[in-house]
Amino acid sequence: MTQNPFEALGGGGFDVNALLQQAQAMQQQLQEAQQRLHDETVEGSAGGAVTVTVNGVGDLVKVDVTPGRFDGGDADDLTDLGDLVVAAYRDAKAKADALAGEALGPLAGGGAGGGLGDLGGLLGGGTDDAGPGATPGRLGF
Repeated sequence: MTQNPFEALGGGGFDVNALLQQAQAMQQQLQEAQQRLHDETVEGSAGGAVTVTVNGVGDLVKVDVTPGRFDGGDADDLTDLGDLVVAAYRDAKAKADALAGEALGPLAGGGAGGGLGDLGGLLGGGTDDAGPGATPGRLGF
């Protein structure tokens, strides 16, 4: 008689089909969240003169410069403009990163459930850290 190696896990077995269905559902949720991020936009600004728009994944979509604030013939003004564009982009990118964290966090492991839903109890430990002192999951790692 062949013994089921998963009996030691409790419950008499391991439902691979349920695991695959849950993984497919999570993959679908992740793809939907990523699409929403591509469609969302956030703005960042600097110096009251430059506003940039990025989508939820950080792609630069638009740059607006307040008219009359910069003289195209002055090298210092153009340097300042470049610096403000960079600063505005960084501001917008930080907002996009926060938006992505909110949208993907529960799916990518940043949420309270560890991102794996019921799988977290099977694979993960009692803590998010896998270092010394981490509680092993039901599979032992």
